Amino acid sequence: RFSLTMTFLGPGSDPNRITPIQQMIASCSGAILTSLFVTPLDVVKIRLQAQKHPFPKGKCFVYCNGLMDHICVCENGNSKAWYKAPGHFTGTLDAFMKIIRREGLRSLWSGLPPTLVMAVPATVIYFTCYDQLCAALRANVGGLSEQAPLLAGAIARLGSATVISPLELIRTKMQAQKQSYGQLSECVRSAVHNEGWLSLWRGLGPTLLRDVPFSALYWYNYEWGKRWLSTRCNWGESSFLVTFTVGALSGSVAAVLTLPFDVVKTRRQVELGELQIMNLPAKVSPTTYHVMKRIVTENGVKGLFAGFLPRLIKVAPACAIMISTYEYGKAFFRQHNRERAAALLRAGP
Repeated sequence: RFSLTMTFLGPGSDPNRITPIQQMIASCSGAILTSLFVTPLDVVKIRLQAQKHPFPKGKCFVYCNGLMDHICVCENGNSKAWYKAPGHFTGTLDAFMKIIRREGLRSLWSGLPPTLVMAVPATVIYFTCYDQLCAALRANVGGLSEQAPLLAGAIARLGSATVISPLELIRTKMQAQKQSYGQLSECVRSAVHNEGWLSLWRGLGPTLLRDVPFSALYWYNYEWGKRWLSTRCNWGESSFLVTFTVGALSGSVAAVLTLPFDVVKTRRQVELGELQIMNLPAKVSPTTYHVMKRIVTENGVKGLFAGFLPRLIKVAPACAIMISTYEYGKAFFRQHNRERAAALLRAGP
């Protein structure tokens, strides 16, 4: 009977483990839920920024849906764009209330759909690769079981960022040139012909310098914190309270420690986006060290930690919602697999 169950679930399957497809579904659900909760915070932040310093035509700003940072181009001649809507706000709460009252609830998710085309697949690749790599490292390199989350997190982020980076660059270029997705192949051909294949990964360096250390720190602290808290409080490792709390704390620690790299990445993203808008060839990118040196010269050391509180407010809930939803999805599929295996055993050959 056991062999019949294993045959139904798949070769070498364990009813307590879940398949990569199930991991993908769980991470996709988490990604969508995270973006729905976190995007309104960034929409309000951008509206407050636009009120204080109106975005000039042809300039760029960073838009975050809780999963990824995206460069958005201020469209020439479009005075009706969501980020230019009129309104006088006295603070965050006031902005929330006035936007909902004057523009409707849906306006809190302005600009979200186009960014999800990149963000959801990137998140699915990242989380699924992490789980697969972590399990493989623990199974095959027993001496590295403690360090497995750190290595798996770094490698998974390296892979997902490398895959998505050219697509995000092309999306920004198409937005700047007001091209439709039907012109995608022409946009790629033009970029490769003018600047070579490697131009599609321009700006990847600063992204990796922020995201790879963030992921390594995040997963190492998350896995350790989950074990510690569940043992200390006698809760299950997959319980919502444990995963939500540890996810928020791990995300906060990683965000603070990688903040200087986030400042550099944001500056490079905006500079690169604006060069694309003006249709100028990108200059040779300065190293991270030179960008940091320039920031310190202009704003002092505190310039490397600019946006500390907004980043923390954005990252902590995003990490908490994403990981707790993902763990809940995995727990659901584990239970489903166990019930299916039990039903097969009861049915017999």
